[in-house]
Amino acid sequence: MFRTTTPSGTHLTRRLVQLYVGLALYGASAALLVRAGLGLEPWGVLHQGLAELTGISIGVVSIIVGAVVLLLWIPLRQRPGLGTVSNVFVVGLAMDGTLALLPETHGLAARIPLMLAGIVFNGVATGLYIAARFGPGPRDGLMTGLNRVTGQSIRLVRTAIEVAVVVTGFLLGGSLGVGTVVYALAIGPLAQIFLRVFAVPAPAEGPGDVAATTPEQSILPQ
Repeated sequence: MFRTTTPSGTHLTRRLVQLYVGLALYGASAALLVRAGLGLEPWGVLHQGLAELTGISIGVVSIIVGAVVLLLWIPLRQRPGLGTVSNVFVVGLAMDGTLALLPETHGLAARIPLMLAGIVFNGVATGLYIAARFGPGPRDGLMTGLNRVTGQSIRLVRTAIEVAVVVTGFLLGGSLGVGTVVYALAIGPLAQIFLRVFAVPAPAEGPGDVAATTPEQSILPQ
């Protein structure tokens, strides 16, 4: 019997599937938060505000913002990975696709479960995407790059960026509410749980292995 797939090939296939399922689920979970209408995650507030201002769909705005942020990596000397570039496009496309399928939601009895589902699925997506080890998202690379250049702590840099993003998005008409607070409190623990659930064991190094960062080197995407 001939083996058609090498162990390293199987490992890479699993990582790729996990990466793209995670990114697509991330976009879908962001769409659930939009439909719930109870507040978005910090970058989602900015995306929605810009969408309101420009008339462009929120998914396309997400792609544009991701691309602009990725350009900011150049002076910071950050190196994007496959996951970084894929993040820019897949999340926005999945968000717009999901919004096209989801009807408008009315009443708290429907909106609260939708919000909670969006947050939980976002945590699942984060675990899937980061554990695939194909590099951080564009926004996280900006954060780690600024941390390295300024010498300030990750916590301070992240807080400063997200406060600026939320305030700007809110002033532009983005949705800030209880969902934003619940997301901020829940996403860290959820991501930690699902990073362990979806952890991909690293194979023995050999010819043809693909270099990638470890989950510990990535911060939460978006």
